[in-house]
Amino acid sequence: MKVTIVGAGNVGATCADVISYRGIASEVVLLDIKEGFAEGKALDITQCATNTGFNTKVSGVTNDYSKTVGSDVVVITSGIPRKPGMTREELIGINAGIVKTVAENVLKYSPNTIIVVVSNPMDTMTYLALKATGLPKNRIIGMGGALDSSRFRTYLSLALDKPANDISAMVIGGHGDTTMIPLTRLASYNGIPVSQFLSEEVLQKVAADTMVGGATLTGLLGTSAWYAPGASVAYLVDSILNDQKKMIACSVFVEGEYGQNDICIGVPCIIGKNGVEEIVDIKLNDQEKALFAKSADAVRSMNDALKAILV
Repeated sequence: MKVTIVGAGNVGATCADVISYRGIASEVVLLDIKEGFAEGKALDITQCATNTGFNTKVSGVTNDYSKTVGSDVVVITSGIPRKPGMTREELIGINAGIVKTVAENVLKYSPNTIIVVVSNPMDTMTYLALKATGLPKNRIIGMGGALDSSRFRTYLSLALDKPANDISAMVIGGHGDTTMIPLTRLASYNGIPVSQFLSEEVLQKVAADTMVGGATLTGLLGTSAWYAPGASVAYLVDSILNDQKKMIACSVFVEGEYGQNDICIGVPCIIGKNGVEEIVDIKLNDQEKALFAKSADAVRSMNDALKAILV
């Protein structure tokens, strides 16, 4: 199985590293426009093989899409990262042209690939990739919900003082500081609702911390985070390549699901060898439905801004 990662920056390189040492794919290609950058990252990862025991072939190329031929999954991380004080939405004009060009180029050599979009604003870039390529909707997936859900589980584990891997929790809605919806009502610790352990006040703080999880790290680091995003991409790619059929919150194109149409937004999906194999209908309560509708309106407004730029 072959994975191409376009963009060898922090997120792309971390994704390649995790995929390699976990043996998720047999081959990983890193591609970047900066001369020698992807090659250097690939060589650095390859030199870990004897110490970590992986056999994945990792290579890097400078803007040569022919080396990506036959990729089963292509991950697009290209674009500028957020800076302190910058919203994901402010990236739209800069990253739209990059994502469109990348998506078109990879399909020349891997027409049957599944595309995973990481570039921000992620929901809008996922929508752009879908519309620009004309691919079936199951083959264009935005990663954001996987990352947001991992942050949600982390904050819940800290509040509970229990292992994150024992906690089940999901974030749906747009991948933005004001649009994501941590589903506190459905979060559980080994099958028991977390509301039996945590007060409503604490749960609301966990939800608030989750929503600004990315911005918090940007403020601390001076740029976007990369360890958790890279690992979240690898987790998603693993479910595709190995047909694991995990339920993962992903930004996908909806046609009536959750009362929305013609947008890409985070919803629970079954992810397998065909990409998005099913959108799972979670029964939301009235408050959650209202939050989801509000989130969808915000995502749709960014899509409108995108359309104005591309005209």
